[in-house]
Amino acid sequence: MGDGGTTPSILDLGPQALIVARLAEEVGEEQLDAVTPCPEYAVRHLLGHLAGLSTAFRDAGRKDLGATTDTDPTSRLPDVTPGWRAELPKVLGELAEAWRDPAAWTGETRAGGVDLPGEIAGIVAADELVVHGWDLARATGQSYAPDAAALNAAYQMLAPSVDDPSRGTIFGPVVPVPEGAPLLDRVIGLSGRDPGWGAGG
Repeated sequence: MGDGGTTPSILDLGPQALIVARLAEEVGEEQLDAVTPCPEYAVRHLLGHLAGLSTAFRDAGRKDLGATTDTDPTSRLPDVTPGWRAELPKVLGELAEAWRDPAAWTGETRAGGVDLPGEIAGIVAADELVVHGWDLARATGQSYAPDAAALNAAYQMLAPSVDDPSRGTIFGPVVPVPEGAPLLDRVIGLSGRDPGWGAGG
């Protein structure tokens, strides 16, 4: 992203955050207990996770470190709150706004209890929104076209991890996709998901 003391390139997370918010808006109450590509999550848990990660990365971008940025997201099963339909789009918007500040992309920050450079945290946030947006769309039968810049950032982050022996602590094993597959399918495969997954089996 950055090079030395220059201002880092800034990825606008707003378009992808808006896509996720619109997907969530279309989720019916009867779909909250539906299965998702995340084996341990129903739709309600995925939505709760999206709210939690959006809050964490919002605060990471603001360098407002504390309980929201220090908590391991795997420490408990997330769930929706009674006001999630208003809260999720709000915090997604706040996440995008936080990362529009060039200062968010500099220095050190923390998310999920992990310290990391700001420029890396911003890309991780993009990847989370892209991959979990796909999860939500697939689980609820919606079409999905992620923001191109966020999708490319997710690919650039995930591709080098293929041969990293520690990737199993974060992602599942890579799911091979056909040569020439769309970039979204490649990103989903690199995240440890089957691009052909469908709620119907």
